[in-house]
Amino acid sequence: MNLFNSALGKNITFVHPAYFIISGLSGIPDMKYYYVFLCFVYIVSVLGNTVVMAVIYLDHNLRTPKYIAVFNLAFVDLFGSSALVPKLLDIFLMNHRNIPYNDCLTFLFFCYTCLSMQSFNLVALSYDRLIAIIYPLHYQVKVTNRFMLSMIASFWVFVIIAVLIAVGLLTRLSFCKSVVINSYFCDHGQIYRLACNDHFPNYVISCLFPVIIFWGPFVFILLSYLYIGCTLAKVASVREGLKAFKTCTAHLSLVAIYFIPVLITFTLMENIHPNARIMNLSLTSIFPPMLNPMIYVLQTQEIKTSVKKLLKIRGKSKVIKK
Repeated sequence: MNLFNSALGKNITFVHPAYFIISGLSGIPDMKYYYVFLCFVYIVSVLGNTVVMAVIYLDHNLRTPKYIAVFNLAFVDLFGSSALVPKLLDIFLMNHRNIPYNDCLTFLFFCYTCLSMQSFNLVALSYDRLIAIIYPLHYQVKVTNRFMLSMIASFWVFVIIAVLIAVGLLTRLSFCKSVVINSYFCDHGQIYRLACNDHFPNYVISCLFPVIIFWGPFVFILLSYLYIGCTLAKVASVREGLKAFKTCTAHLSLVAIYFIPVLITFTLMENIHPNARIMNLSLTSIFPPMLNPMIYVLQTQEIKTSVKKLLKIRGKSKVIKK
């Protein structure tokens, strides 16, 4: 981060604390049960996303652009949950609330990267549905495995650079008063507000980040489905339109589960009680990774067929061995 710690060719010394203190939820009794609940949700999330990834990997019929995006979504959900929940349990159940400065920034980087990638994964799935329904005859030419991999890779690069800039700008802040972060993790907005020097660039980042990472993808997804709906209304019967739109129900469920709480939290950040903000954001970080695999297994016919086929193959192999 030395690039961020020099200005106009001159070295500047910043006062960095040895550690930050994560406050978490305050004034609520028996909060340990809430964190135990998050642990249960995490276990279900790990199992569900591992199953989805394994099914897609093992079934060659699912080696399609759509399921490349679904695989990446499951990977991000698994990675994000594993970056967040074990650390939460260590902080609040083991009462290790002091987190070293560098560890805190690393924690922030992984949490924000995974949270942001969930948003762009939904964009990739939305684009896949848009082309599949509007241009069905050109779908295999326009959306190839290589194209989907390139799109997802570009999203990863963009998100990592954006989060690195946000983290890098935090290293230009001096902390000479409080080091208590009023959140459940190393939250960017809560950290830069503790600084005792000019934090205007960080404020700009905190304003741009929700627009670029959350509102931008959400508007794209909303417009794509409005376009799908208008097109189907013009060229298809009601029955055909509903049949086509049914292929989007799983994706629309993921969009609602992810975007509604995230947009409420990041848009009304200053007007929400700290406990409500922490609770909302923590559930937003944990629940979608748990629900996403359930939605895809229950609402996607290809996944259900693939699971049944893999279970039959395993059952037959056991019979042959006996």
